[in-house]
Amino acid sequence: MTKKTPSNSGFTHEKVETNNLLMIVLILVVVAIGGLVEIVPLFFQKSTTEPIQGLKPHTALQLAGRDVYLREGCYNCHSQMIRPFRSETLRYGHYSVAGEFVYDHPFQWGSKRTGPDLHRVGGKYSDEWQRIHLNNPRDLVPESNMPAYAWLDKNLVDADAIPRRMRALRQVGVPYSDEDIARASEDVRGKTELDATVAYLQSLGLALK
Repeated sequence: MTKKTPSNSGFTHEKVETNNLLMIVLILVVVAIGGLVEIVPLFFQKSTTEPIQGLKPHTALQLAGRDVYLREGCYNCHSQMIRPFRSETLRYGHYSVAGEFVYDHPFQWGSKRTGPDLHRVGGKYSDEWQRIHLNNPRDLVPESNMPAYAWLDKNLVDADAIPRRMRALRQVGVPYSDEDIARASEDVRGKTELDATVAYLQSLGLALK
């Protein structure tokens, strides 16, 4: 009786394991398919694509403050994502939901906890408290390791750049009207970056407070 030898054609376990390039290609294909299965359905769920009731886009001054927030790397220490854990909701308030962030590009979710979460900080402290804290955090929190941002009170907001930013955001779905864009420059003219950052911080988390 003649013994048949196994065929070397097609994908065999041995061929995949011994061919580095083939292994890499197959891994990338599997990861890509898995990622699409996880991500694509989210684009069609109302809970992740529709704003919650009462949500409004940032005003011109708040938008300028958000740009300063990103430029200075505040997101490296402060998240804007309260997770649905009792320890976090007791400290910070209602957990974060996707509908609160549909107008943010990019959104500031994350779990970084070098500093406290800022999602529900809006209205928690006065404007003056925020100004002092940004100028020198240790005047209010002696143990803070946050750097001072004293130069923000000296830098003026670039009033001419804000309408361009708002037009760009409108292209990706933020409902700015022509009137909002037309008056944006005047709304921020003469304002400092400190004014703008405080306005942004005071707007955080109010829609679902």
